[in-house]
Amino acid sequence: MLAKIFSGATVGLDSIPIEVEVDVAASGLPSFTIVGLPGKAVEESKERVRSAIKNSGAQFPDRKITVNLAPADLPKEGPAYDLPIALGLLIASGQIQADLTEALVFGELSLDGSLRHTNGALPLVLLTRERNFKQVFLPVVNAKEAAIVGGVKIYPVRTIKHLIQHLTNLKEIKPHRHLKFNTLKSSVDFMFDMLDVVGQEHAKRALEIAAAGGHNLFMHGVPGAGKTMLARAFASILPQLSKEEALEVTKIYSISGNIPPGESIIKHRPFRSPHHTSSRIGLIGGGTKPKPGEISLAHRGVLFLDEFPEFPRHVLESLRQPMEDGIVQISRAVGTMQYPTKFTLVAAANPCPCGYYGSKKKPCTCLPGQVSRYRKKLSGPILDRIDLHVEVPEVKLKKLTSDKPTGEKSKTIRQRVQAARMQQRVRFKGTNIITNAEMSSKQVRKFCPLDPECKSLLTSATAQMGLTARSYFKVINVARTIADLAGKEEIATKHLAEALQYRPQEEII
Repeated sequence: MLAKIFSGATVGLDSIPIEVEVDVAASGLPSFTIVGLPGKAVEESKERVRSAIKNSGAQFPDRKITVNLAPADLPKEGPAYDLPIALGLLIASGQIQADLTEALVFGELSLDGSLRHTNGALPLVLLTRERNFKQVFLPVVNAKEAAIVGGVKIYPVRTIKHLIQHLTNLKEIKPHRHLKFNTLKSSVDFMFDMLDVVGQEHAKRALEIAAAGGHNLFMHGVPGAGKTMLARAFASILPQLSKEEALEVTKIYSISGNIPPGESIIKHRPFRSPHHTSSRIGLIGGGTKPKPGEISLAHRGVLFLDEFPEFPRHVLESLRQPMEDGIVQISRAVGTMQYPTKFTLVAAANPCPCGYYGSKKKPCTCLPGQVSRYRKKLSGPILDRIDLHVEVPEVKLKKLTSDKPTGEKSKTIRQRVQAARMQQRVRFKGTNIITNAEMSSKQVRKFCPLDPECKSLLTSATAQMGLTARSYFKVINVARTIADLAGKEEIATKHLAEALQYRPQEEII
């Protein structure tokens, strides 16, 4: 007898339907064969399925069993096919009868028949809705993650026995209620508040602009000036994710298995801080079976690279294309994967190996050649892709010893940032961009018109500062964000003048 169950495979961030065909032959020697380019984890599902069926009180058919995963030319990876294979075996052997033509099934089995957490649940449930399936059967631990998708009945399954009872009308599995994005609780304790940072008002202003427009930021200064603390506090002024952004981020975290236990959807912007010993694959993504790297895990959030020049040069150079295009394409023998990389880069660096070049408090012990080599670790093309360059000077003793905090709380700054983001959302409605930093040169001309006075100022500055074409448009981008923070519809000369302050001078570190 033949049974057909629908499941899905995740390719990159998207999922495609997989037909799990199970045939239990009436004759032939007992065997269990899986065809359709199964990976090692799929091959091993034979033993998991056998034990799970027996330990659930059902009978494992002692016949010739053939399982086909179609389409046969697509490699199948992971343990998500355990549940559809087991369910197909039970139907094909005549132990249960069920019409599952409008259902999608996936889940990893334990030997006792219970279901484990399975990566990639959100993309698979989105596939269910796109292909007009009516219901999905999945592990109970994945139910909250899947319930954010409306229009589909989510059936959380604890064990195979639980599912058998539901399909035979002995004990119904109640569908999980749909979770609305706006009703989900959103609370997080930030490590630092902007009020905790002593002084550095110029750097705080740059961080506010970066948060409002999604601009890349580079901070350079002596050790102990507060660069790392500023970067950590940066997370506290970022606006909340919209539903569309949250779904994008959650899909990445779902396929990589990084969704926190008990969470249904990622509601806060990611903050990733890889160590400078991270490999290129760890940062960009890849591997034998391509997976998202740190730049994709930081999508719609922050990628903080502390000790920026200490990263290997080839690793930093691999950031150039993802920073420019907002996507990274990873090609391997098994296929080509594409992941989004629209992150805000926050980088921090010392001025020299010892860190005290130019310090007024401590002499630099580096030789001139060491300083030069240290600075050459950062190429011009990488630095040209960074919108805001800020020097973080030493904090004055008077400010350190003061008991009275200076500056604003993160909550106050975040309200201005959120208001600026709302203006951008209205401005870019109907386009595929969300923030000012994502504008191309064509879109800059469309959305950021300049009056003659502004054009004159920018022309003069471009000639004097030797700005590249990319830098020219980045200055306008930043000026547009500054105007948004001020609640202005038009870019004024003061907005351009402030934006020009954040371009690097002759010596950037």
